[in-house]
Amino acid sequence: MNELRIVVSLITKDNDYQVEQAVAAEEAARKLGVRLEVLYADGDSIQQSQQILTFVQSSEDQRPDGIILEPVGATALPQVARAAAASGIAWVVLNRELAYIKDLRRNFSAPIFTVASDHVEIGRIQAKQLAALLPDGGSVLYIQGPSESDAGKLRTQGLNQNKAPGIQLKLMKANWTEASAYNAVTAWLRLSTSQQAHIDIIAAQNDAMAAGAKKAFQQFSSEGEGRKRWIEAPLIGVDGVPTTGQAWVRNGTLTATVIAPPLAGIALEMLTRAIRTRTTPPEFTLITPESFPKLDALVGKAKQMQLSKSAKSAI
Repeated sequence: MNELRIVVSLITKDNDYQVEQAVAAEEAARKLGVRLEVLYADGDSIQQSQQILTFVQSSEDQRPDGIILEPVGATALPQVARAAAASGIAWVVLNRELAYIKDLRRNFSAPIFTVASDHVEIGRIQAKQLAALLPDGGSVLYIQGPSESDAGKLRTQGLNQNKAPGIQLKLMKANWTEASAYNAVTAWLRLSTSQQAHIDIIAAQNDAMAAGAKKAFQQFSSEGEGRKRWIEAPLIGVDGVPTTGQAWVRNGTLTATVIAPPLAGIALEMLTRAIRTRTTPPEFTLITPESFPKLDALVGKAKQMQLSKSAKSAI
């Protein structure tokens, strides 16, 4: 059997989850005996399209057997997808549910499917984490992903559907990276209106943005502009990469995260099996996330934090 060649196209190197996606794909490729090439689009949908088209339009003997991508833009490159499928190249999309996938599956024989984290469930888990940390209600600075992102929209939907009535959200947008959240929070802190804001928890839709927010609050307080208690506010995120998000929970940088398993490795295993066995994977596969730490442990942690806070107030 010929060695399969698969291209994985990811959004950016400036995000620990995207890097973990690459690591997971590389580990799966070694295990499966697949030749893998990983590309990063630097957050640019045009660059991503051009990178992938280079492979799609290459000579037949140079084309990959499949392309796995996490799209930068909301449309997820439908024309490029059609060109790939017409050339017999398998097409797998991460973290999107797309209408064009059904049409391509109907008209082309190559494996075509999507794999996504259950983003609504991620939002629900964050709502439960906030309820555990704020049993009497409170105010949350909530940092979302970009407006065009399905992941961001669905995580917000899940959070709003399950948020306790006493929890109020102050919404802010960033671009999944630590730097983008740092800039967004810093700009907000420079506003006079932020000085009157009461924030009990900082929640972000990924761990990188949570880290950027924390850095912004630390710098703001070091400049003597007040609100040092913001540095001590609980901080929660999403992704739960072992070397960053989970490690940050263990060392106290984050109070909690949501583990969203890296999808690229899972997708590569599904694609390789489909090609080698000539079977058709499901059109859409959802991967279940989990709270880290577990919610019951987080309730206990919240009680300890409250006791510590009360002790400080009594001094």
